[in-house]
Amino acid sequence: MPELPEVETTLRGVTPFLRGRRIRSVEVREPRLRWRVPSSLARKTAGQSIKRTRRRGKYLLIDLERGSLILHLGMSGSLRVLDAGTPALTHDHVDIVLDSGFALRFNDPRRFGCLLFVPDDPLTHPLLRRLAPEPLDDAFDGEYLERATRGRKVAIKQLVMNGQAVVGVGNIYASEALFRARIHPLRPAGRVKRRELDALVRAIKRVLELAIRVGGTSLRDYVGADGSPGYFRQKLYVYERAGKPCRRCGTPIRQITQGARSTYFCPKCQPRR
Repeated sequence: MPELPEVETTLRGVTPFLRGRRIRSVEVREPRLRWRVPSSLARKTAGQSIKRTRRRGKYLLIDLERGSLILHLGMSGSLRVLDAGTPALTHDHVDIVLDSGFALRFNDPRRFGCLLFVPDDPLTHPLLRRLAPEPLDDAFDGEYLERATRGRKVAIKQLVMNGQAVVGVGNIYASEALFRARIHPLRPAGRVKRRELDALVRAIKRVLELAIRVGGTSLRDYVGADGSPGYFRQKLYVYERAGKPCRRCGTPIRQITQGARSTYFCPKCQPRR
C-alpha cells in the first residue's frame, strides 16, 4: 500500500496542476470504491476553485471554495494529471476535469481507495479527527513517544504503525527506522528506554524524509503522479532482504510476521533484550 512518502510525493506532484484551477466537471466511471463515491460529488464540486492541497496521514485533502475532497489511495491507487481527452484505462475510475484542459485521474485496481466530499472542515471528519501527530512535525518527539509507550506491552513496531500513536509510519518505514535505531521489532514498547525512543524518532523522521526526497518506495503497484516509480527501495537496509547480509554487519537479515505483516530485522544490530 502507498505509505506516507508515496502520498506526500503524489501530493507534491499534482499540486502545481491543481492550485488555483477551477473544476469544470467530475466524471465517475466506477463509484464502488471502499466507500461509494457520493452521487452528488459532481454537482457539489463543479465550478468551484481549488484553494489548496494538503495531506493528513495518508489522506490527500483538496480544499475548495466550499467544502473539501478527501482522497485515499488505498492499497493500489494512483493519481495522474493527464490531458482531459486521454482515453481511460480499465481501472481509471474518476476524472476531475480542470479548466486548464487537464484532468486529475484516479486509478485504483483493487478499489480500496476512497473519494469523498465534506462540506466543512475535513479534519473533523470521523476518518481524520482522531489521527495522531504527524511524524515529521515537531510535536512528534522522544517525550511524546515516551508518554505513548509507557506501560504498553504491545511490540514497539506495532505501536509506531498504529495511527493513534503516530500517523503514516507504515510497514516498510517502521522496519527501516527500527533498524537504524538498533531496536528489535518485538521489544515491548514499554521497555524501550527514553534514549532509544529519541533515536527511533530521529530514525523515523530520517527515513521518511529520505523517501520523500527520492520519490517514495517502488513496490508493486506504486508510481508517482507523473507515472515514474519511486527509488527509495534501492536504499532499504532490511525490508524484503531476508537471508541477505546486513549492510552494516553482514549477518543474514531475518523475516518474521507481526500482525499479518512481514517484519525484517538484523538479529545482531537489533538484539532482543
